[in-house]
Amino acid sequence: MLFRRHPREWGPIEWAGVLGLAVVAGVVAVLLTLQARGPGRCGEDLAELGGDCVGVTEHAFDADPRLKGLIEAIADENARVREDAESPANHGARIPYVRVALMMPFSADESSAMTTEMIRRGLAGALAAQQEANSASGPHYQLLLAPDGRNLDRWEPVVERLGELAADKTAPLVGVTGIPSSTPETRETIAALSKAGIPTVGPVITAADMNAERFFKTSPNNEQFVGALKQYLTEKPSRSRTRGFLVWDNRSEDVYSQNLREVFEKEFGRAYGFKGHNSNFTGSSGTDKGIPQRFTDAAQKICATRADTVFFAGRDQDLPAFVKRLAQEGDCERSARLRLLKVGIGLEPTLTTGETTRWLKEAGATIVAASSVDPAWTAGKNDPPPALGRFMDRYRALDKEHGFDKDFLADGYALMYHDGFTLLADAVDRTYSELNEDRPGGEAADGKGGDGEGGDVPLRLTKNDVYNTLIIPSITATGCSNCLRGAAGAYGFEGPGVNDQWAVCKPVPVVEFPAGRQDRDPPLYRTFRGAGKGTCPA
Repeated sequence: MLFRRHPREWGPIEWAGVLGLAVVAGVVAVLLTLQARGPGRCGEDLAELGGDCVGVTEHAFDADPRLKGLIEAIADENARVREDAESPANHGARIPYVRVALMMPFSADESSAMTTEMIRRGLAGALAAQQEANSASGPHYQLLLAPDGRNLDRWEPVVERLGELAADKTAPLVGVTGIPSSTPETRETIAALSKAGIPTVGPVITAADMNAERFFKTSPNNEQFVGALKQYLTEKPSRSRTRGFLVWDNRSEDVYSQNLREVFEKEFGRAYGFKGHNSNFTGSSGTDKGIPQRFTDAAQKICATRADTVFFAGRDQDLPAFVKRLAQEGDCERSARLRLLKVGIGLEPTLTTGETTRWLKEAGATIVAASSVDPAWTAGKNDPPPALGRFMDRYRALDKEHGFDKDFLADGYALMYHDGFTLLADAVDRTYSELNEDRPGGEAADGKGGDGEGGDVPLRLTKNDVYNTLIIPSITATGCSNCLRGAAGAYGFEGPGVNDQWAVCKPVPVVEFPAGRQDRDPPLYRTFRGAGKGTCPA
């Protein structure tokens, strides 16, 4: 029989047969493996880099189970938008669409830029805004998912792909939102997106030096947050300004914390005696640089100096550990309650747990936060923004489907991610209407192709048109023209070269936790306009 001879006796024909069978077997094995695996856990559009799915996609992909439902909901909405443009039900008119990318981490670990819960809240806010925009007339929107790594360091292939999608003439990418954290990698990302001509929105960026030509910010920056705190301290001064203390994150790569420290020192350093009254710690966000959250030195010095006003230049995720260490020192027999001044988007839920609340009580302390969002707004308190109701309707529907916890809105991420997408969608709608107002058949009015094929509307709208709409000044001496009416307030921009595209007239509430008794409502600070009457639209 074939191949029964000893191998040493095989000739060329037998060896060729064996090698041929081996090659065939190897190819079959590879094909079977690929067939079983399919495109992999990241799907066809994304690549797995360092354990993270990286790239740009309109489809769902493997992610933390806590994110799975929201990612699939966005993918389903994207599929519906594509179907309405390519093969609408009942032979209806085709509805053109554009794309907005949500660029941020979609995975997390103990030192990553966003926690999984932050990501979840951002996804919910962006999805609510996408659904709201797609319920209106005009073009529809796909929300592309653009993961750039848990440490924001996989941005280059993502930006390259976004540039390619922006050149698409059928369904162009017209903007990017989601950029979540002030880091050196973020600075490189926004510079690259601006170079590619793509308007980009940072919903929760606050470091005042995070700027690029086409980068718009819907949150106040650290200087404006501190302006609100300065107004608060004028209204509620401490008993002795010499009893101030600065606690700051020593990570040099954390642009946010370093910028906040600089602003605190500039505004309060001399008056509150930071020289000799400060301590630093290593924050938990970033690469390993030693044991994080060591607050013993700060707590002991605050007790020794009888400080009653502490300025915290760090990230919210490190604040509970600081409060716990203060509690271990007790109230130190202070004559006044200790106030911990911070800035941020809202109140991160770990700051308001029963455990942290007990630590605050033991330390005799109150958190005083200058914020983008007042958590009380979502309960209908403290004069919520008029447009918040539209967001809340969408949010409640999502809550029924996905089961959010009671503090889901407290940190403000869902509201601000909603506003980041809505800013771009509003600019698209205004651009679309203006570019197509003279089209026959009134197409600009309903956003549907008058010829049943979707027309050539998407061909006439590009990222540059959207950018040119965004830089038209919206704040005037007499009111607000084309301001964003967002979940976190009404605010706009003042044109190219003014304020580096930071939002103008954004309300900045100062929130106390645990809530203190208000003898009267303090004036509401607004970005770049202060709190004077008539300076900003209602």
